Amino acid sequence: TLPDTSSVVFFFFFFFFPLSLKSEIELFVNRLDSVESVLPYEYTAFDFCSAPSEKRPSENLGQVLFGERIEPSPYKVLNEECSHVCTKNYNTEKQEEKIKLDFLKKGMLLNYQHHWIVDNMPVTWCYEVEASQKFCNPGFPIGCYVTEASQPKDACVVNTDFNARDTFYLFNHVDITIFYHVVENEAAGARLVTAKMQPRSFKHTNSDHPDCTGEPMGINNKFTGELKVAYTYSVKFVEDKNIRWASRWDYILESMPHTNIQWFSIMNSLVIVLFLSGMVAMIMLRTLHKDIARYNQMDSVEDAQEEFGWKLVHGDVFRPPRKGMLLSVFLGSGTQIFIMTFVTLFFACLGFLSPANRGALMTCAVVLWVLLGTPAGYVAARFYKSFGGEKWKTNVLLTAFLCPGVVFADFFLMNLILWGEGSSAAMPFGTLVAILALWFCISVPLTFIGAYFGFKRSAIEHPVRTNQIPRQIPEQSFYTRPLPGIIMGGILPFGCIFIQLFFILNSIWSHQMYYMFGFLFLVFIILVITCSEATILLCYFHLCAEDYHWQWRSFLTSGFTAIYFLVYAIHYFYSKLQISGMASTILYFGYTMIMALIFFLFTGTIGFFACFWFVTKIYSVVKVD
Repeated sequence: TLPDTSSVVFFFFFFFFPLSLKSEIELFVNRLDSVESVLPYEYTAFDFCSAPSEKRPSENLGQVLFGERIEPSPYKVLNEECSHVCTKNYNTEKQEEKIKLDFLKKGMLLNYQHHWIVDNMPVTWCYEVEASQKFCNPGFPIGCYVTEASQPKDACVVNTDFNARDTFYLFNHVDITIFYHVVENEAAGARLVTAKMQPRSFKHTNSDHPDCTGEPMGINNKFTGELKVAYTYSVKFVEDKNIRWASRWDYILESMPHTNIQWFSIMNSLVIVLFLSGMVAMIMLRTLHKDIARYNQMDSVEDAQEEFGWKLVHGDVFRPPRKGMLLSVFLGSGTQIFIMTFVTLFFACLGFLSPANRGALMTCAVVLWVLLGTPAGYVAARFYKSFGGEKWKTNVLLTAFLCPGVVFADFFLMNLILWGEGSSAAMPFGTLVAILALWFCISVPLTFIGAYFGFKRSAIEHPVRTNQIPRQIPEQSFYTRPLPGIIMGGILPFGCIFIQLFFILNSIWSHQMYYMFGFLFLVFIILVITCSEATILLCYFHLCAEDYHWQWRSFLTSGFTAIYFLVYAIHYFYSKLQISGMASTILYFGYTMIMALIFFLFTGTIGFFACFWFVTKIYSVVKVD
């Protein structure tokens, strides 16, 4: 008799993927970050209590790129009441200890936040904000500062005891509450559904036997002498039958009041798309249809009128553009980015790249970019050949190295600054070598393979012949000149995404959790439609004005959305962020330039392909002598 199918699957799964049920809960610490600084730091960069040398959890590529550094913690998740962890001694007369204390003060001044992890869940600090709404922050501050004018900053507003002038208050005690759900009829016993904590500050009179009572741990800014800081914690377990394990992230996500604004963003974008779709439909179904009928009818009339409008430039519309090499390289890189973005967002919508899978989003994007070298090389080679280019070696080398090289050079310069500042976001040398190996050993050969097949195929056949002598373009009005058209073309696509862009920038620079990938995927589709329709609309107007230079203009019209993105990022920096320091400012604008370049290639490629399809379509249905 054959064994039961479920038994076979069960045996196969546990043979190749053995599970180990742990009776003790481990608490890990992650890097510390701040909304006032772009520089994250490892937990060990500050003089906190550290765990004995234990093996660190393995990190994926995305976590390393985002500066995450997960380490074991000295805190044991057991029923504890004011348990002592360690005591740190500082003597300001000793230079080494004074530097450690000053760095700790700097962390409190810039509001650096701890990020602790229990069972892959963030340990959250929940507190009330305006309108009695509870906000759960997946981090908690090192401490806070009261200015010389007795003005409490950041977390110092939560306690009236934090009132001494020019004083730092260190959160040296945490009350951790673990909520669990008992699972009936399963060997697992209980599952952790929530981990919350409350930071506190205590000036322990007896650091060896603390009682976790008394006045807060204040450190005057001008303090000199010896200082003892005792770190303590308490843990309690609470059963919660209402929270299911599958929905244990909901309380964090629900405290972020973004959903209504996201729906407003979608509706705003849909209105723009409907407006543009109506304009394009009117052109396609009425104006363009009448043009084609009139042009075709003119051939059957004995005394045909002189050709006019977009038909007049049929012998020049497929003339190779200037700098065709560069345009084909941009199209190849843009195709690579477009496919990478589409597949990444599709997987994110399916839940594979949720916040619970740390670093999965960036890892997926990098791996996809590396593997998509073949379509990049193919598209670049195919269009370069259609443009009449013959320097195929230069084309394939530029496709493989130009845009990735600019991004890597910028990234490497930012990494040098991070190395100099001792930040955890600095990529280790080994990871840097691994990324170079992925680029040179996988992406570049795949680009060469794609270029080989692209050059091997025959050039793209156009529906009309190109005249040998270029036609002179008549004097253009202000609205049909290249620059005004390009500037106007990027407004509508940017209008579709600027609200979503705010949340994305918040997640990157303000360290907020981004999880609404369904909204993002929908906005991505709307952006593609808007870029296509806006470019087609302007392309038609320019062709009617007898201007046949549409190739670069179509790319730049949609690509100009990246300029609006850059302007918005500058506005966001000055109006929303509290970043201080030259290094943080350079890092912000350095990484913003990388995002703007990627966005430029992405949107420009969409505009070009939409316009290429439109021009090919209209000239294939009109009769040309």
